[in-house]
Amino acid sequence: MTQSDKKADLAGPGISTYPEVAKVLPTGYRSVLTPMETMEALFASKAFIEEGLCRELNLKMVQVPLIVTRESGVNDMLDRDGSRTPVEFPAGLGIEPRLNAQVVQAATKWKRTALAQFGCAPGEGINTDMKAIRKDYFLDHDHSSYVDQWDWEKAITVEQRNLDFLRDTVQRIWGVLSGAGRLVQEMYPQLADGFPAIPEELTFLHAEEILEMYPDLPRKQRETAILQEYPAVFIIGIGYPLADGYPHENRAADYDDWITPNTRPDGRPGRGLNGDILVWNPVTKRRHELTSMGIRVTKETLVQQMEMAGLTENLALPYHQAILNDLIPLSIGGGIGQSRTWMYLLRKAHLGEVSVTIWPEELKEICRAANIFVLE
Repeated sequence: MTQSDKKADLAGPGISTYPEVAKVLPTGYRSVLTPMETMEALFASKAFIEEGLCRELNLKMVQVPLIVTRESGVNDMLDRDGSRTPVEFPAGLGIEPRLNAQVVQAATKWKRTALAQFGCAPGEGINTDMKAIRKDYFLDHDHSSYVDQWDWEKAITVEQRNLDFLRDTVQRIWGVLSGAGRLVQEMYPQLADGFPAIPEELTFLHAEEILEMYPDLPRKQRETAILQEYPAVFIIGIGYPLADGYPHENRAADYDDWITPNTRPDGRPGRGLNGDILVWNPVTKRRHELTSMGIRVTKETLVQQMEMAGLTENLALPYHQAILNDLIPLSIGGGIGQSRTWMYLLRKAHLGEVSVTIWPEELKEICRAANIFVLE
């Protein structure tokens, strides 16, 4: 295990070559549901999840932008190494200069500003049916250029900026997602045949704990190993450098708070008020990320994280100025991958079985050979 292996594993999802994709696709696969049954189960679970999230987290469904301006600073840059840039184009016929429009990569930062726009008091929040484009992903079985998420955000008080509140919120979300799994299995009992039950409970682990368990493994291999023991986990503290000098994964510096000190379950110090839900996918037999979320930065932690990331010039952008001048509330929020969730709940081997997007012909040929047929 070399340090370069760990560094290469910090960002950039995807397997990276199609021969490798061919190796990891399941053998003997056959979709449990027909394409139309898949759509029926998908939309039933979609309604269940949206209603459940709104009920459990006290959210209201609102509209969400597909495009924003470059100058607003509200687009999600996904991580802090600048490797994934948004689709950008000039907009506005007959005006000079034209608007510098960007297709959103996620609504992470917009949602926090929207809390003020919609007049959300602490304890109230919003949920969105967000669609986005991420052009710099390697396209494999569980990464696509088309992204659909339940992007949600909730106003909180300063007293709620702690791990207990984070854990309670995560448990509520997992209760909704696992409940959707039971719903689709009632509709189509064959979804339960031959598969382990969807876990009722999540296991909470700090990223430092997982590193201590598997100190020589890079991040994705650590996640794979821990999911053999706990098939559904929430990994706390993603973004701040761990004991080996590397973060569990790179995270953008201007939304999740990954720098605030906390106390790990064993009493030792840790960092971060954010994390990911990951599950073991029994079809692909791989780690499967469903959601990334966290308590958001304060004006103090925003500055600290931007300094660590070398991005202090961005503090002049409107979004960052709104945080620094207390114009938008403290909040917690996250993005739950819709197609990722359906892939897991509906026992699918490929995102293309639950969403319609573009795939390279090489990948489609590999999928056909594995009896996987993507929607077109």
